[in-house]
Amino acid sequence: MFKVGFIGTGVIFDLNILGYLDNKEIEIVSLCNRTIEKAKNKINKFNLGKDINLYSDYREMLKKEELDIVEILLPHHLHAEATISAAKSGIKGISVQKPMALTLEEADLMIETCKEFGTILSIYENFIFAPHIRKAKELIDQDYIGDPSSIRIKVALGTKGGWKTPESAEFWRKNPTKVGGAQTGSPVLLDNGWHAFVLAHWLFSEEIEKVFAWTDTYQGRDAPAYVMFKYKQNNEHLIPQYGHMEFSLMPDLTIPSKYYPTDEFIEIIASRGIMRINQGTSIGNIMTDSEIFPPVSIIRDGKVETYRDFDNDWKFSFINATHHFIEAVKGYREPNLSGEYARKILKFNLAAINSTELGKEILLDDM
Repeated sequence: MFKVGFIGTGVIFDLNILGYLDNKEIEIVSLCNRTIEKAKNKINKFNLGKDINLYSDYREMLKKEELDIVEILLPHHLHAEATISAAKSGIKGISVQKPMALTLEEADLMIETCKEFGTILSIYENFIFAPHIRKAKELIDQDYIGDPSSIRIKVALGTKGGWKTPESAEFWRKNPTKVGGAQTGSPVLLDNGWHAFVLAHWLFSEEIEKVFAWTDTYQGRDAPAYVMFKYKQNNEHLIPQYGHMEFSLMPDLTIPSKYYPTDEFIEIIASRGIMRINQGTSIGNIMTDSEIFPPVSIIRDGKVETYRDFDNDWKFSFINATHHFIEAVKGYREPNLSGEYARKILKFNLAAINSTELGKEILLDDM
């Protein structure tokens, strides 16, 4: 039986908790939030029981509770501090929200501290556990479409539809010292954009050599944003591999979503096929049910193939990610996004942000 404590009970808690519910090996024993009333609301919403202890200071929770697992759902600038405190408290497994940290130096300290105290560190990443995206990765690894040479990731950012996020949840994202990234803050590239940087790295199983990026600004967001990058080619490939990300704004379009008003579209060009991965955050809506937006489609050997038989709800990516993390804490596998792997993503991400500020190409090996 693993005893679990949550540090932070904001909006994303509603998804992060799902993989722990109805699990006979898990006991949720404590919640921490600066506003105790918000934590109480989560207890009632998910029927967690009356025996859960509530805290307004995570340090007190770590001191008083005998926890095995800690979920850290805090603003970016608190990730390193909370992780280090949890590791020093003897926590067996720590799951931290993205991005890993604000700087590579913070990331290194997190990794070193967890190693010193024998703690498993995992940076929470749900997209690589979405059923349709995992199927796409399986097909790529099986050489089904040949050797990939190009990836384009389109992130469509709306403001209408989905969750009604409280203003307090967005307030800290407007503070550059809390959200991190560029001098003026990067609430798109270093926050929502983290998922795209992970997918670009994970789907191709290659290191990133260099990156060039542009961003504009709109109502406090570092968007529209465009990121181009080249893979290192550590493995042999038919054609040099490149990638492109777009973060586009749609302020007047309502995105029917159970969650955030955002969606993702990925196109992969390979030596003998083209793959499209349609939707992420909003999968399961009216677009998914249409003929033109199947979760995965492939053009190969003169034919079009579609894959539709998935659990088409973004929540399953969270449930699967948490189940994987629990297995890692048991010692059955390595976390998919370990501290060391997440540091590579952070470096890739910060390189793009650095490029936008300097207006030039950034070599990752020079960082």
